[in-house]
This record gives sequence, structure tokens and C-alpha cells, in this order.
Amino acid sequence: MTRYADRLLADGERVVLRTRQHWLAPAAEGRTAWGMLVASLVLVVLDTFFLSAGTLRDLFGYFADILLIVSLAWVGWIVIGWYSEDYLVTNRRVLKVDGILRKRSADSSLEKINDAVLEQSVLGRLFGYGDLEILTAAEAPVDHYSFLNGAPEFKRTMLDEKHRLEQEVYDFPGPPLRAGVPTGGPAPAAGGAPAAVAPAAATDGGSAMSSDDITRALGNLADLRDRGALTPEEYEAKKQDLLRRL
Repeated sequence: MTRYADRLLADGERVVLRTRQHWLAPAAEGRTAWGMLVASLVLVVLDTFFLSAGTLRDLFGYFADILLIVSLAWVGWIVIGWYSEDYLVTNRRVLKVDGILRKRSADSSLEKINDAVLEQSVLGRLFGYGDLEILTAAEAPVDHYSFLNGAPEFKRTMLDEKHRLEQEVYDFPGPPLRAGVPTGGPAPAAGGAPAAVAPAAATDGGSAMSSDDITRALGNLADLRDRGALTPEEYEAKKQDLLRRL
């Protein structure tokens, strides 16, 4: 069965990791509903085994039954909402989808992500969940994932895919995040500021690439241009560089 998030994927986009909130999230965030369910079960037991027949017992039983039905419906809605979640890492972005009847999707392009802050409590490390906050280059949070199942793996996969995208499109051999300039790039200019680097700079000595590699790289370049991460001039310069490698 195709999930809603799969229908949001673009051509050439593939899912690298799929997860959702940890199974403890419905218990923690829906504690009021669970508490009501427990209370209704207690009332049903009292009505069945400890109250004598009569009007009071009938009223008490009606109240317990209504409370049980409402709490079961509430808990069921919470669990279905949890199951409907999809948190994806693809080769282009991080995608977050939630909602049952009314769907909400939010994504963060890998090339716009600068860092990710992961917080794990003692219980989080024990059960394998955490809170992850994704930051842009301006250190502004763009999305927050609470009770994220397998949070360390999610963060590691996201940064690995960002690095692969940088290597494929920009030919960045260095680390994926917080690199002032690419490895082997120009030295910082006077005053300590890094010299301007055109992300699509061509190199005459670039290694040869297969036609499939170039087609895939051109597709990624066009996607970055459409998203505003590359200017038309940078796109054309990198395109010509790639075509010279045929």
C-alpha cells in the first residue's frame, strides 16, 4: 500500500530512511486519554462486582460505559495519528508528514541544512528516541522532531545524504557541515573572511564521468536551481563543466 508521503516524492528522489515518533510518544503525549481509559475500567469493575442492584448502580454503570467508550475512541485516534506519521530522509530533503484526515507535510532541503541539534534524556538513550532540531545556515530552526524514533541514526543519515549531495553536485570532498571552504579551496582573504567560491566552479582537470552520472548530476543541478540554491549563471557554468567531462 502506497503511503501519502510516497506520493510527494519527486522524479529521481529515493527514500533512504523512513521512521516516525517512538512508540512511547502516544503514551506520553496522550496521557490524559490513557488516564481516562484506566479510570473508566476501574469504574466498570466497581459497577460489576461491588455495587448492589438499584438506580444508583444503573446511573453509575451508564457513566462508566460512556467514559469507557469516549476514552477508547480518544486513545484509538491518538494511535492512528501516530501510525499515520512519516518522517523521511531522501537523497534530496528531509520530509515530515503527519495528520489523519487533514495531512500536513513539511520538508527541509538538504543543501539548506547547516546543522542538527540532538537531545536525548536518559530514557531516550535507553529506549532509542530523542528530540532533533534542524538548523539553517543562519542557525535558525526550521523543524523540530520530538520523540523521534532512532534519532541518532536519523541525524547521521541526514548528514551523510547532505554530504553525498555536496560531493555529487558541487564536488565538495570535505566534511558535510560547517566547512568554511571546500577542501583544497582558496585560502581565506584578508581579514579572515573566506574567499568567495562559486559553488559551480569548473575545473579543466576534472575526472571523466559516465553519461549516466552526468545526467543524474544535471538533474540535481536543475533541482537546486529551481529551489533557488543556484543562480542561473552558476547552473550554466557547472553544466558546461559536466558536459566537458563526457
